[in-house]
Amino acid sequence: MTTKPDNSGLLVIDKPQGVTSHDVVAAVRGALHMKRVGHAGTLDPMATGVLVVGFGNATRLLNYIVDHDKTYLATIRLGQRTTTDDADGELLPEEGTIAEFPSRQTVEDVIAHHFTGRIEQVPNSYSAIKINGQRAYDLAREGKDVDLKARPVTISEFSVSAVRYGYASSVRAGSPLVNAAEVAPDSAWHANTLEPNMQPVMELDVTVTCSAGTYIRALGRDLGSELGLGGHLTMLRRIRAGRFSVDMPNVMTAHTEAKTFTNREGIEVTRNRAVLDDAEHAVDHALDLVASAAVSMDMLPVTEQEATDLRFGRRIAHDIHTTMAAYVPETNDLVAIVERAKRGETKPVAVFN
Repeated sequence: MTTKPDNSGLLVIDKPQGVTSHDVVAAVRGALHMKRVGHAGTLDPMATGVLVVGFGNATRLLNYIVDHDKTYLATIRLGQRTTTDDADGELLPEEGTIAEFPSRQTVEDVIAHHFTGRIEQVPNSYSAIKINGQRAYDLAREGKDVDLKARPVTISEFSVSAVRYGYASSVRAGSPLVNAAEVAPDSAWHANTLEPNMQPVMELDVTVTCSAGTYIRALGRDLGSELGLGGHLTMLRRIRAGRFSVDMPNVMTAHTEAKTFTNREGIEVTRNRAVLDDAEHAVDHALDLVASAAVSMDMLPVTEQEATDLRFGRRIAHDIHTTMAAYVPETNDLVAIVERAKRGETKPVAVFN
């Protein structure tokens, strides 16, 4: 499983802050000189971390990777709300001034009772969910009402690793925490002084492991709402998606660069783009098709004859109970993605030629 790919494989990219997942895909297209490139699991521009990018035939694995559970590190700022539920949005006005914040123990109790296990979550208005063919964030930016329904998600871990109290700008989201202080875990914090254009806030560093489709921004928003404080994210980093992690030896790093150009209206525009740090050797960071499949799902070794049968759409005599990738070990050849047909029989659902 160590053979390098020629025109198909997966790249695990540590996405930088300030660019979209699509920007990273564009950078990979340019590096590999290929059009058939896609990604599994969108990361917001503010977020960093694991973004799995597939090229060539490996793009057929992406739909399976999207469904994997994920682990995030995040910082939730309580005491302020924003339009996007993260630091990229505009601050929303609060009713009155918060003088007292809950203790760490109180926050952890609320998390345990309301935000772990199977919960109902309303996604953010500024999300990539489609409503009648349009992205929710496009509708929200146009000032239109975005009505998203609650959906079930599963939170298997929501732990607090650190708590800070201090002051943040009341006019700019994502500003640094000023006069940060820590208090005993069982104590509440009282904001004793108020400075011009500053608000008292409470910050939590958290780790969240969750099912596919969970919005960490919505967790921060809803936790703040449950505590009567308001909340948004100031940091988000995905450290794992299924079996892919930022600690894998072949992870490819990238950075953000500002690019200025003139648009069709003749207006000069500056926007960020993603740049791969080792673009000339991008293919050397990639997993080949078999290795890609092995990290994406369970593997089913098959014979050459069984491989031929699968490629002709015929069933083979294997009793499996989950989606698997069939491959020929002797030739390191990925054959098909297979599913259970009936007891004792397996059928192909996608074939690799």
